[in-house]
Amino acid sequence: MRLIFVGTPDFAVPVLDAMHESGHHVLAAYSQPPRPAGRGKQDRRSSVHARAEALGVEVRTPTSFKGEAAQDFAALDADLAIVVAYGLILPQAVLDAPRHGCLNVHASLLPRWRGAAPIHRAVMAGDDRTGICIMAMEAGLDTGPVLLREATDIAPTDTTGDLHDRLSAMGARLAVQAVDRIARLSPVAQPEDGVTYAAKIDKSEAEADFAWDAVTLARQINGLSPFPGAWVARDGARLKLLRAMPLPEAETSAAPGTLLDADGLVVATGSGAVELLEVQQAGRGPVSGVAFRNGARLGPGDPLAG
Repeated sequence: MRLIFVGTPDFAVPVLDAMHESGHHVLAAYSQPPRPAGRGKQDRRSSVHARAEALGVEVRTPTSFKGEAAQDFAALDADLAIVVAYGLILPQAVLDAPRHGCLNVHASLLPRWRGAAPIHRAVMAGDDRTGICIMAMEAGLDTGPVLLREATDIAPTDTTGDLHDRLSAMGARLAVQAVDRIARLSPVAQPEDGVTYAAKIDKSEAEADFAWDAVTLARQINGLSPFPGAWVARDGARLKLLRAMPLPEAETSAAPGTLLDADGLVVATGSGAVELLEVQQAGRGPVSGVAFRNGARLGPGDPLAG
C-alpha cells in the first residue's frame, strides 16, 4: 500500500519505523518545520524529520496546507495517510486525498481526552487506564469513528513518560494492523457521552504545592514528568519532582512540605503524604528520592522546599 506519514514528535517515530518495516511503501513524511532550539537557538529538525531522512524517506515541512501544499499532498496518489501528533490541522481536501482517507493514532480511549495532551491529562486526572485509538479522521477535533482500540492500565506511580513509551509502541503495532486490514475494518462512531478535552500543558501548572492532598499532588508530579516537570523551590533553584507515590492514609501532624520519619523521601502534604521516588536538582541528572535525602542530609522535620 502507498502511504503518507504525517507526524512530528518522538511519540510518532516508532509508528514511522513500523510503517517503514511493514512492507508498505512510505511515499513521503510530513512534519513540522525545523524550529529554533537549545541555547544557541539553532534550527532543529523534528524527531520524525530526522528519522525519516535516516530511513531515506522524502520529508516535507509545509507551514500550512493552503493551496500548493494541498495539491502536492494529493499528487502523491496515496492509498492512505497515517497521522500521529502532527501539530497542524489538516483541511478536508487533504483528509479526502488518499483513497482510504487519513488515519490518526491517538493516545487515549476516545471520546475521553480529545486534544493536545491526552497522556498528561489522563495521569493528572487519576484515570486508572488509557490506551490507543486508531481513528478515521474527519474535520472535527478527534471526533472521527474508531477502527481499532486497545487499553492499558495506569499504575499509581506511572508517569507520563512511562505511558508515552508504552503507548507509542502500542500505537505502532495497531497502526500496522489497521493498514493491513483497512478494507475489512468497520469504523465505530464515538459515543456522545464521556467527551473530555485534553488542553495543552501550560508551564504555570508545574509549580507543586505540598498543601494539596497527597493524591492530587502525586497525580500532578507523575502527570508532568518528565516534561515540564513539577517543581518546588529549594536553595534558590528548582527541584524537580519526577515520580511520586501517594500515601493518602498516612497520619501526621507535621506541616506540609516537611519530611517524615520514614525510610524514603516521604513528605507531609495537606492530607496524607507523598513518597518522592525520583527527583532532579538543577544542572544534575535524576536520582532516587533516597539518594537525594542522604546527599542533602535531610531528616524528619526538615523542610524540602525553601
